[in-house]
Amino acid sequence: MIPQTDTSTQAPLRDPAKVMRLARLGSFHQSRLSFMRILTRRMTRENWTFTRPVFDIDASGVGHAVFCAHTPNRTYSLVAFAHDLPADKRSDRVIAEAWDSTFTLFDGVPTSDDIERLRQNIPLQEAGRVTEKELSVSRANRSVRLWEHVVSRLAAGQQPDAAEITKVGYLMRTTAVYGSGKLGAADREMIASRPEFSAPFQAEMLSVFLIRTYVRDLAQHMAQARGGDATATLDPALARSMGIGNSTGLGMAPFLLNHPKLINNWISARETAIARVRGVVVATDSEVAMFRDLLARSLVSADLWHSTHEIQIEKLAVLRVDLKQLQAYVDGLDLSRESPWEHLFTWAEAEVGIDAQECLASLMLEPYGVLVDDLADRMSDTNVVQFRIDGSMNVATLRSILTRAYGWALTTDWQEKENCARAWYVSEEKLEPRLGERFDEPIVPYEQPLAPGRDAAALHAALETWDADAVIAEFLLAHPEHRHTVRRAQIVDQAPYAEIQDNTIGSDLMPIDMLRCKLSFFGATHFDPRSDRWVRICLFGNAPYPEDLQSETGDDWPYPTLALAPT
Repeated sequence: MIPQTDTSTQAPLRDPAKVMRLARLGSFHQSRLSFMRILTRRMTRENWTFTRPVFDIDASGVGHAVFCAHTPNRTYSLVAFAHDLPADKRSDRVIAEAWDSTFTLFDGVPTSDDIERLRQNIPLQEAGRVTEKELSVSRANRSVRLWEHVVSRLAAGQQPDAAEITKVGYLMRTTAVYGSGKLGAADREMIASRPEFSAPFQAEMLSVFLIRTYVRDLAQHMAQARGGDATATLDPALARSMGIGNSTGLGMAPFLLNHPKLINNWISARETAIARVRGVVVATDSEVAMFRDLLARSLVSADLWHSTHEIQIEKLAVLRVDLKQLQAYVDGLDLSRESPWEHLFTWAEAEVGIDAQECLASLMLEPYGVLVDDLADRMSDTNVVQFRIDGSMNVATLRSILTRAYGWALTTDWQEKENCARAWYVSEEKLEPRLGERFDEPIVPYEQPLAPGRDAAALHAALETWDADAVIAEFLLAHPEHRHTVRRAQIVDQAPYAEIQDNTIGSDLMPIDMLRCKLSFFGATHFDPRSDRWVRICLFGNAPYPEDLQSETGDDWPYPTLALAPT
């Protein structure tokens, strides 16, 4: 059979009122449109090459290394600084001042003068300064127990225990990967026109990809320094199973609120991909076989996914049961029937929970790269000009937009304490977003405009006394305090997935839902919340290393092999 790629049969997009609820956003999974996979596909397609021109690190683990990625037109270099960090200084908190390793992604190949300049600044992170030649700044700490296990076993001529690796999943975890002008690094606009960075967060993803190679090589080097000629070489399969960990907290959560058009583009691309696949009339045997294989591997992934947080433990228990129910249904389903994916998707919406529904949505995209991969080109916000308010819009039109996009907020009683129990503010010490208790802390004077639902309700109320034909410019002259909400409403009118349709200051808010949404688009797996405000994840787990890219035959590396199924 010929693959069905005609988008004329595309199903309707899901209603934003359904998709943009925090419980669903907090159940998203990685997919073909995740940024890590967009990057590795490009690397393979364009035949990128990689070199390690410098690895000047001593037996105590101190020094620097350079890892170069050569694209068809440019070279980018990860400059890594290795440190001998005392245990009492190792912390994942953003207020830390020292790390096991620090990094920058350099635009080009650094000279010795560049290296010296970076040596004086990159290890300091926020206390240092960089230039437009640096595209990202990052840092990482060892997962101490697994690091010692791997290094000591290799030094003794043995391979690490695969079970120990599975428990953690990474040898180092980053605590920040800063880009887009942070600390003086290059602004996004300086690199956005480069094809390799056209999709979102590609410079940051390249940084992490190269950091993973550095970590593997550093562990091998430290084992060699300890074990000499008796040292074993790390099994490539074990190396592949390890990614880069990441600790992410509240600083990331407001991103979804502060970049409405960009978030719309991410969600819209994903929803369009789902709709295209739901519209496939006939699935080929190879497409069905791929889906069945990856569904089985998703069950393995769910079994390997562990957390100590009660919220995630409960979610995982439900997900595992639902995925088994999904697999049982698929085992008895004839996927050669007409419109198989529409049938399966509709069944899942009625029979399994949100987490399994969104896992299925990602799985359905896997056989259809030819149908959905082009959507990656739509995920950036290429309009660098700030959205301008349309002052000629009349009051009646704005009211209609508010009713349609913020209906949930207009029926919320914002005088009830539980509906406005929280307030977002920025900490003075680290200039990072924080979430406080409105009625217990003196933070209201510092509150950030991160409650669009409450603000939309206030705008709607203020419009009630205005004539329907009055223009918004006149209204805003009298009520300039509503400018930011008018702008958001006009954005969501053009970009229907731009707004979270949930309360972002209520007592039941779970900020980790916002974190997981964003991180799923990065391509993160095995989310492990440590509270409702920060989470650990794994990036590039099971991904190819640079030397593997051209020998890879598939793009399904986020899914563990069936051989890894727990016994």
